Amino acid sequence: MNNKLFVGNLSFNTTENDLQDAFAAHGTVTETNLMMDRATNRPRGFGFVTMSTPEEAQKAIEAMNGKELDGRALTVNIARPREERTGGGGRGGYGGGRRESRGGGRDRY
Repeated sequence: MNNKLFVGNLSFNTTENDLQDAFAAHGTVTETNLMMDRATNRPRGFGFVTMSTPEEAQKAIEAMNGKELDGRALTVNIARPREERTGGGGRGGYGGGRRESRGGGRDRY
């Protein structure tokens, strides 16, 4: 079992210190990581908490899943490994995603 927990449905007001304090009651917290939006530098509403042992991680899941923090019911479970993403910006193809006109437009003679 993994020691790293996914914590979802966080309030945008929740800080890493709030996570640390909430989970410390259930074992030794070795790391907290609150995910931030790169563009706005605001919280994204989820984060990760790493406990020192798998047993403490399981204890924290049982105690914290569904519990309210800052007025929100938390979702807490074992963090899954990050999936590999393919490169690109999702625009598809070459040329920035713009499609060429295929006739029938203003170019007709």
